Amino acid sequence: MSAATTDQQADQPAGPELKVTERGRVLVMTMDRPASRNAMSLQMAQEIADALDLLDSRDDLSVGVITGANQTFCAGMDLKGFARGERPVIEGRGFAGLVQKPPTKPLIAAVEGYALAGGFEIVLSCDLVVASTAAKFGLPEVKRGLTAAAGGLLRLQRRIPYHLAMELVLTGAMWPATAAAEVHLVNRLAEPGSALEVALQLADEIAANAPLALAASKQVLVRSQDWELEEMFERQHEFVNPIRTSADAKEGALAFVEKRDPVWTGR
Repeated sequence: MSAATTDQQADQPAGPELKVTERGRVLVMTMDRPASRNAMSLQMAQEIADALDLLDSRDDLSVGVITGANQTFCAGMDLKGFARGERPVIEGRGFAGLVQKPPTKPLIAAVEGYALAGGFEIVLSCDLVVASTAAKFGLPEVKRGLTAAAGGLLRLQRRIPYHLAMELVLTGAMWPATAAAEVHLVNRLAEPGSALEVALQLADEIAANAPLALAASKQVLVRSQDWELEEMFERQHEFVNPIRTSADAKEGALAFVEKRDPVWTGR
């Protein structure tokens, strides 16, 4: 192969590293870098950020599902890219285009294989988790002289008991999904190879409900964790009051009276 041919191939744009598909009101995002076990690159982080913007901007989409191709979720940051000085961080959204600013709408992680380091931090950024019984989680950063700075140290102790979170962080140990399910970090366990299928079933169950109410309910649950008791009822009004006057609220009541399924518009 000539040098000219090599240069021409280098100039060609790389293919997408995230597969984005729609399934009714559900947006499915599949990380697809099989040669690196879906390790996070800057390109894939940008594609995830773009997909989340799409999810939040579309009235006809209610729920997102993020998963990994080839029977693995994500092995964390692409260390080869890191060695070249590349950081898969998107301004305003953080690592993977997700962890600092998750979408307004519900997001489900469908986990097969390994969700390690940044991959586990992506899972912790999601609102619900479906995992294969063979899946494994872990924050092994301390074994590499690093820290889990993409939300792992911030979120894990809010999801599971403090001492268990401390042990997992300080040892960097692998954690089976079956054990994670015992402390309710995992919502639903699935047979190996069927995590996405089960996640889509959960997504469909959620997407059958009013999209504006879903997004508002998520925001109150997420934001109210540090609200003072004296102010929490007042602060929730910003999110819940607009729902009462929405077209979907009227449609929900009318559908109940007419004994039919509601037709949501997201307005």
